[in-house]
Order: sequence, then structure tokens, then C-alpha cells
Amino acid sequence: MNRTKSRLMNSQDQDQRSGPVLKDSEVEEEDPFSDEDLPEEYKKVKFSTLTVLQLVSLVSIIALLVCSFIFIILREKRAFGLELWKWEVMIMVLICGRLVSGWGIRLVVFFIERNFLLRKRALYFVYGLRNSVQNCIWLSLLLIAWLCIFDKKVDKMTGGKVLPYVSSIWICLLVGAYIWLLKTLVVKVLAMSFHVSTFFDRIQESLFNQYVIEMWSGPPLVEIDQREHKEEEKVMSEVLADLKASTPPKTPTASTPRSSAFSMVISEKEKEKEGGITIDHLHRLNQKNISAWNMKSLMNMVRKGVLSTLDEKLPQPNYEDESALQITSEKKAKAAAKKIFNNVAKPGSKFIYLEDLMRFMREDEAVKTMCLIEGGTETSGISKGALKNWVVNAFRAQRALALSLNDTKTAVNKLHQMLNVLVAIIILVIWLLILRVATMHFLVFLSSQILLVVVVILGNSAKTTFEAIIFLFVMHPFDVGDRVEIDGVQMIVEEMNILTTVFLRYDNQKIIYPNSVLSMKPISNYYRSPHMGDSVDFCIHISTPMEKISMMKEKITMYIENRSDHWYPAPMIVIRDVEDLNGIKWSVWLTHTMNHQDMGERWARRALLVEEMVKTFKGLDIQYRMLPLDVNIRNLPPLSSSRAPSNWTACA
Repeated sequence: MNRTKSRLMNSQDQDQRSGPVLKDSEVEEEDPFSDEDLPEEYKKVKFSTLTVLQLVSLVSIIALLVCSFIFIILREKRAFGLELWKWEVMIMVLICGRLVSGWGIRLVVFFIERNFLLRKRALYFVYGLRNSVQNCIWLSLLLIAWLCIFDKKVDKMTGGKVLPYVSSIWICLLVGAYIWLLKTLVVKVLAMSFHVSTFFDRIQESLFNQYVIEMWSGPPLVEIDQREHKEEEKVMSEVLADLKASTPPKTPTASTPRSSAFSMVISEKEKEKEGGITIDHLHRLNQKNISAWNMKSLMNMVRKGVLSTLDEKLPQPNYEDESALQITSEKKAKAAAKKIFNNVAKPGSKFIYLEDLMRFMREDEAVKTMCLIEGGTETSGISKGALKNWVVNAFRAQRALALSLNDTKTAVNKLHQMLNVLVAIIILVIWLLILRVATMHFLVFLSSQILLVVVVILGNSAKTTFEAIIFLFVMHPFDVGDRVEIDGVQMIVEEMNILTTVFLRYDNQKIIYPNSVLSMKPISNYYRSPHMGDSVDFCIHISTPMEKISMMKEKITMYIENRSDHWYPAPMIVIRDVEDLNGIKWSVWLTHTMNHQDMGERWARRALLVEEMVKTFKGLDIQYRMLPLDVNIRNLPPLSSSRAPSNWTACA
């Protein structure tokens, strides 16, 4: 990353690719998630060189084992006091046990796939833990075979010196494998639950915005589909009329006209082949029913994708660079908004209405999109400015979300590495106890000394790291791109690490806070706040007539209620105080239709309100005058001008 430039600033070239296009579907299936929980890479059986060698060894040892039971010479042959077949079984478990345990895992996965609920909840963790589970099964089989084959008689023959140590080694490996499996399971469960609870709603909103932009930038698919459907019905009715005129009346069994649902099924199947997620699937997902596979897919789509128009999916001979059609900066977002408005709105219209949106998407999606855009209603429509602001905000939200997911992934990987070191130390201590290299008393003494050294040298660092982890993964008060206020200073979150967080001040100065310090400070988050209020204070003269005050309040209220895209109705205009017996302090308390994440937009709206208030004051001749002052003049130079002040008469 270029340290001289913020990641949140506009970049013309970004190493990102557009994610899959979300398509619509009107077909409800019995099992709508049947092909989406299991990636294709896990459905294919991979044959590596080691797998082939294990398979050949398995076949050879089984053949040799069969020969050992059939032929008397091999049956009576012994090696180191054991029958030959016992050595063959032991070697088979040692070499081919991991291969057989992999087959067992695939069998379990096969039965899990048959059950819808199990597949939704458990399949991700089965595949994520398959290597650890495979090692545990293999080592368990190996230990069982060792204990069954090398019994007490063999132990006596060897003098009881070798076998106990070998058995202890197998137990150590098995215990280490189970502890490692438990660690991996805990990390995956916690990481997935953290991502779902923190990012799912934002990911769903970001992908829906991507779907809307792509649908609006393309041809009116709904209108085209309806037109084709009507034409097919007309042709079919003419064909049926000709058949009725030439043949006796009979119920036709010929093909029926293709409905729009049929074309939707085709798009659904094509989308499943591409590995994407359809928009209907996205609408049905929530934090309770989403599977881990789907959550991982959604995160990858946001992390690796950028907003784009549908034109980049179509052949464009006039464009040499496909990335020129991707929205990678706010400038391109504004250009895309202009193109979308010209594509959706009727020729010559200054607004986009609900019937215009229904040419590109279903009615329920059109209504939902109309509510998402600021100031968009079924009667007033969507203006060019509102559409431009929405596309720009969608680009900013997608960029900030992608950066948040990347930073979180990095933090989780670092935390996993720290846990690997800690678990490795725990496994080593357990091995020492099992092998009886060190006694419990010795380990207690050693651990107390080591703990003392750690507390003296690394005590503060360990405390800081623990507080930082709790702050980042448990408290998690902000994400990348959020506007926050800390110690009275407003800043934008630039980068989140496991120990530190980088902020950008209003002048783009980078400020780095340790997370352990942030955990002790109150943090105001503007992005996560609901629609926020604002106030405008002003003073008028105490002698202002009540009729003018009533007209002033009426005009200010009328302006605010007419700008429903900026303000909520029914503002409060109240008297705050009397100043110096000659002025009345008034306040206008009102609520924005947004929070203060975009501080520039907040001040722009407030400036428009203040300008309107100034016009109202001038139109009603409302003034604020200071109290008259007694001035004693002892020496006055000769006057060079006879012009009097403009308010001389008013102050008299």
C-alpha cells in the first residue's frame, strides 16, 4: 500500500475485479440451496502422487495379507516373535490409514449432503476441519492397532523397554492432533460468527446496490420479456384459431407459450454454473439461515469486486480497456449515474418514476430501491442529483466494506498464528508429561519461573495484546470508513490492525491509536448513528412585532417541510433566552434524513437553510440592533463630510 495516499481516497487504477452479476429468479424450488453450499473443488476427487502410492500400497498389502492366510508357509512364518499378518496389518494402518480415514470422511459428507439442515450448518466445518479430522482418525486407528497387536506377551519378550515408549509416542501424537483439531474448530466458529454478526447486513446491502446498478445500466429486461410474452401469446392464439377453423374442436396438446418464468429458470441455472448467488437467494438470506459457505462467497464477492455497469458484460468494440467501465472512483460513479439516468428515465423527463423502474426489475424490488434513494417517492420520483449521490455513496460503502473485510481477515490470520504458538506450547508440555520426561512438580516449578520472567518482561505487552483483541473482535466499535469522534476530534477510520488503528483527521493527517488505549476511551460513531438532529441559532430585536415573528416561523417551517429530502417535518422553533434586554435568542431544532457520516453534505444542507432564513429576515425587515451607547466627546476635529450613518434615524 502506498503510505503517502489514503486507501479511502479516489484511485483510478485498483487491482480489483468485478464480482458475479446478481440475476433475478421467480422460481421457488423445494431446495433452493442444493447446489450452492458445496463448492465444485470439494466435489472432485483429487489423485496426488502420495494418494496413488498409498492406494497401490493398500492393494499390495491386502493381497499379501490374503496370501498369508491362504498359504501355510506364510501363515506359520514369524518375524521378531509375531505372525507375519500382524506386521502386515500394522504396516497397512501406518501407510494407508490416512487414505482410509479420508474415505470415511467422504462417506460422512455423503450422508450430511442428504440432510438439508445438516448440510446448511455442519458441512462447512466438516470440510474446513477435514485434514485435522483425518489425522485424528488415522492416529486413532494406528494406536488401536498397536495396542491390539503388540500385547503383553510381546512386551515381555522385548523386556518392557521399547513398547511403552512407542505407545507413549503414539498417544502424544493423538493428543496433539485432537488439541489442534479443537483449536481449529474454535477459531473457525468464532471467526464465522463474528463475520455474520458484524458484516452480513452491510454485505447484503452492498450486493443489492450492485444488482440495482447493473440492472439499470442494461436493457429493460422486464419490459422486453413482457413484450415477447404478449407476442408469443398473440401468435399462439392465431395458430389455435387457424387450427379450430380447419379441424374439429379438440383440446390442443401442443406446446404452450414460454412464460417469463422459463427464462428466469435458465438464468438461474446459468448463475449456479457460474458459482454466483442470485438476487432471490440474496433476499431470502438472513443472519440465522445463512450457511458458512454462502457467507464466505458473499465476503469474497465484496472483497474482490468493484461496482460496475452491465455494459462491461456485453461486447464493446469502442472500448479497448474493460476496466474503463468499472466504477473505481467517485468521478466514474458520477458518470455512471448520468448514464443510468438517461437509460432509465423517459426522454425529456427530469425524474425517474416507479413505472420507469418497473421496466428493469420487479415491482417489489423497484419499491425497495425507491425507498433506498434519498428523496425518492412514488409521486415525486428520483432526481438526477439524488441518483448521483446514491451511486457515489454506494461506491464509498462498497470500498469501505471491502477494506474492512480485508483488514479483518488479516487480523484473524494474525490471531490464528498467535494461537498456533500458544497451542504448540501446551502440546509440548502435555507431551513431556506423557513421556515422563518431566514430572508435574518440575513443570509447576519451571512454569512459575517462566511466568515470573514473562510477567516482568512481557507482562505489559501481553496485557496490551489481550485488550486489543477484546477491543477488535468483541467491542468492535467501528469499521473502515466510519466517521468517529475521539477526544473531541472527528476522524475517519483508515485502517484496522490487531494492535493499532489508523485514523485520518479532517486535514488528512494520519493518527495512529493503540487499540488498548481506544478500549478505555468513549468513541462516537456517526456511521452507526440513526438520523441525527441539528440546530440553527439566531437573535432578533426585542421590539420585533409578533405578527412578523409568526410569519417568520411559518416561512421557516414551510421551507423545511417542503425539503422532505433533507429534513423531517415539524421542526421546533423556540425562544432560548433574552440577551441584554434588547435581543431574543431563537433556535431552530430539526432532524436530518441522514446521520452525519457525510459531514460535507450536512453543512451543505444547513447552509441552504441559513440562506433561506436570511432571505426571510430581509423580506420581513427583521433586524437585530445593539443598545444605544452614551459617548462623551471632548475634542472633535472639523467634519469633512456631511453624510450621516444609514441607521441614524432608527437609533434616534
